[in-house]
Amino acid sequence: MTETAVTASAPHPGTTAPAGPPPAAPAPARAPNRLRALDGLRLLAALMVAVYHYGGRGGEVSEAWGSSPKHQFPTLHTLFSYGCLGVQIFFVISGFVICMSGWGRSLSSFFASRASRLLPAYWVAVALVTAVFALPVVAYDAVSPSDALVNLTLLQQPLGADRVLGVCWTLWAEVRFYALFALCVVVPGANRRRVILFCACWTLAAVLAQAAGEPLLDVVLMPEYAPFFIGGIGLHLVHRDRRDACGWGIAAVGFLIGQHHAVDALWNAADPHAFAHRTTAGIVLVVAFGFAAVAAVALGRPRWADRRLLTVAGALTYPFYLVHEHLGWVVIHALHRGLRLGSAVTFALTLAAMLLLAWLLHRYVEKPLTPRLRAVLSGIR
Repeated sequence: MTETAVTASAPHPGTTAPAGPPPAAPAPARAPNRLRALDGLRLLAALMVAVYHYGGRGGEVSEAWGSSPKHQFPTLHTLFSYGCLGVQIFFVISGFVICMSGWGRSLSSFFASRASRLLPAYWVAVALVTAVFALPVVAYDAVSPSDALVNLTLLQQPLGADRVLGVCWTLWAEVRFYALFALCVVVPGANRRRVILFCACWTLAAVLAQAAGEPLLDVVLMPEYAPFFIGGIGLHLVHRDRRDACGWGIAAVGFLIGQHHAVDALWNAADPHAFAHRTTAGIVLVVAFGFAAVAAVALGRPRWADRRLLTVAGALTYPFYLVHEHLGWVVIHALHRGLRLGSAVTFALTLAAMLLLAWLLHRYVEKPLTPRLRAVLSGIR
């Protein structure tokens, strides 16, 4: 939200100022209000991904339940299968937030902010999942010690190492987005014109990369995910000025291209062997919801969502996202197959357990370590 500075006009030289009481000391500038609704939307997106991992796909989660989740949730498994689109909503939110946090920042400050936000909880999550999977009573195989160490760098995917956290592929996409935004916007200095040019050039380059089919261009420009980050950036321009036609246009193009990529990647109604049949309309509606929800936040709505509790939700989102998948499978196995609890009770208790673990990671890892790491990294010149 743009701020307008208001200054009092000084008396003209040679005139006498009118008598009156001395002016009051200026009030300290207020920090901009936190977008608590965006915190709530973050947690909603994380919960969408969690229900997908617990009941919207087959594979390893079937081992946790002892049978396919479609048998555990015969009426809900298709709905749960749309939860994977929470990732695309995350990317729209990320575009919004990174543009906001990178505006007016130096490269060192931007780097320190991003690294200190991502790494402490990530390092602990990697160590925790590796340790739990190494236990003899756990049915899942741990990655090799060498691959576990590589995972600490966030570069395991390009290096071809096994992933400790299944969700970390999204962090690799985030890191590439941060690098592009830093090089093209933060280093030269963020302003509206430069941000618009960045969005236009990245959109065109991503489309050309898709057409060229060149693997290196795909890695750098991320044609499948770029529209979501770009759309979020456009919505941040709208947040700064709701009349910004370019911001609205960038968001609209991001949605139009993004829904195409989402349908192309996730539509499977024609596959008779698919776990669940996502429809084109369903995918487009979920993507549209993500863009519309971030747009509502950009416009300062809904006002009823401005609740302090949502700040807590935002704080829990990242650690929950990191640990929920693999450790959730372990909890499901213990509750459903060990204690013989019903599917619905197991599902609810697993979500609650992962949220509790997320709170512990936030309280005892992120809160003490994030500011310390930011201070260390901010001193790098």
